[in-house]
Amino acid sequence: MSLKTKLHKLKEKYKGTKMAPAFNALHTFLYTPDDTTHGGTHVKAADDLKRTMNIVIIALIPCLIFGMFNAGYQHYDALGTPVDFLSWDAFWIGIKKVLPLVIVSYGVGLLIEFIFAVIKGHEVEEGYLVTGMLVPLIVPIDIPLWMLAVAVAFGVIIGKEVFGGTGMNILNPALTIRAFLFFAYPTWMSGDKVWVHGAVERANQIAEGAEGIDAISGETILGSLAQGNASAYSVADMFYGFIPGSVGETSTLLILLGGLFLIFTKIGSWRIMLSSVIGALVMGYIFNMVVDAGWITESSKFYGLMSLEFWKHLIIGGFAFGVVYMATDPVTASQTNKGKWIYGFLIGFISILIRVFNPAYPEGVMLAILLMNVFAPTIDHYVVRANVKKRLKRIKVKTA
Repeated sequence: MSLKTKLHKLKEKYKGTKMAPAFNALHTFLYTPDDTTHGGTHVKAADDLKRTMNIVIIALIPCLIFGMFNAGYQHYDALGTPVDFLSWDAFWIGIKKVLPLVIVSYGVGLLIEFIFAVIKGHEVEEGYLVTGMLVPLIVPIDIPLWMLAVAVAFGVIIGKEVFGGTGMNILNPALTIRAFLFFAYPTWMSGDKVWVHGAVERANQIAEGAEGIDAISGETILGSLAQGNASAYSVADMFYGFIPGSVGETSTLLILLGGLFLIFTKIGSWRIMLSSVIGALVMGYIFNMVVDAGWITESSKFYGLMSLEFWKHLIIGGFAFGVVYMATDPVTASQTNKGKWIYGFLIGFISILIRVFNPAYPEGVMLAILLMNVFAPTIDHYVVRANVKKRLKRIKVKTA
């Protein structure tokens, strides 16, 4: 008896019971459903929620693999014993550190999804397939697994399930998880010791009085600039991603390719991506003009990031990753075309604003996207109202 037949029999056996959603989810995850609709008119299309989620995951895979190599590369480079980027030594460190993050993220998140599906008696939703991949890519390499598990549970339950599940949440679940980690465990989410594997452990050993051990600095470009120091990385390093940072956020090149893939498959909104970039460039250029005008001196704690060439904001930190993979979330983003332009522009504008004026946490894209998630329905409301007023004016003109 084939596995498909066995699963189908289990599905039929538990049909109508509380455990039916769990078996249905397993069956449809492995095989195409054989159920067909009868009667009435239905929209026929090749895509569904599962296929949509799988396309986004495909776009994320290059960032995941690159992040594994970069984790090991940054580790050995910080130790003073650099290895080739595409070496097995670098990749093995990445596998050991990143793979457990992926397993915990999916394990905890999908378990909670199954539990809520059984309790509520509805089908298991595929929305967490993308969230489960996003979470390991937006956290520091050495984040304790138990912290990640707690944060995932919080993000899925409070960020999504309490609103009714996939399609009903007002905040991006992955960013809700990251925000929880940042505010609940700030020492593990910021500073110059969390972005390179082994840096925190070395710092603790030195603090305990260990001798003969050199500290590992894992400071990011944003952290260095926020402290008034010059960046030690070239533009090429920033663009290709050979820099410390969250697991999957460093390579602007791969993120750009992933964004083009999402646009080509009509999954991601090019309007949101483009308007976010425009908003960031405008805010960065304004800061550059303020510095050029002499209103901010080198003694100011804001000088480092304000004086950074405005276009470089696009290739450092998590800006590119957030704009491509999270600002475009169709559930929490604006739905109207004009609203997408406004929504994206404000995300880019506010991201750079927060990045510059918050030296303790020189990364603003997470908070900017969450803020605009809240205002997205309001933006759409006023866009629709404006369209209604225009049409009413047309009717009055024609009937006059």
